[in-house]
Amino acid sequence: MKMAKVTLLLLVAITILLSGCTEQPQETEEMNIMEVAASAGSFNTLVQAVQAAGLNETLSGEGPFTVFAPTDEAFAALPEGTLNALLADEEALRSVLTYHVVAGEYMASDVAGMESLTTVQGEEINVTAENGSVMINDANVTTADIEASNGVIHVIDKVILPPSMA
Repeated sequence: MKMAKVTLLLLVAITILLSGCTEQPQETEEMNIMEVAASAGSFNTLVQAVQAAGLNETLSGEGPFTVFAPTDEAFAALPEGTLNALLADEEALRSVLTYHVVAGEYMASDVAGMESLTTVQGEEINVTAENGSVMINDANVTTADIEASNGVIHVIDKVILPPSMA
């Protein structure tokens, strides 16, 4: 009888302990463009440049925005010294970065049907859609439709420069 009570008590204790271990679905808030970029791991240079240009709050703000985001490899492919020169010139850096941003949320299907988009910087980017691929100026969209709470990111394989800087 005493053994039955001990066994029952152990079973109750184990049940109580295990009930606290069940996995509850975690509620996570949707991340904004800057949080998505920072957490991706392939946009470290972009995140650093946005912060250096003082645009972090803007791209973390309400939006919506469409960002054509160059990867770290795209920044590394710039001619030697270009990135450092941009980081040292906040006005030029802002111009280049805002040339990668369009006001409004444009999914890949929207972008593919356009010929151009006006950037936040003020100049237009050209859109070419052929054989299932999309190019922004001379950069390929490698990944599209990464959604964020304040817009969408399309990954591109090259840093695009405004025509006024050419």
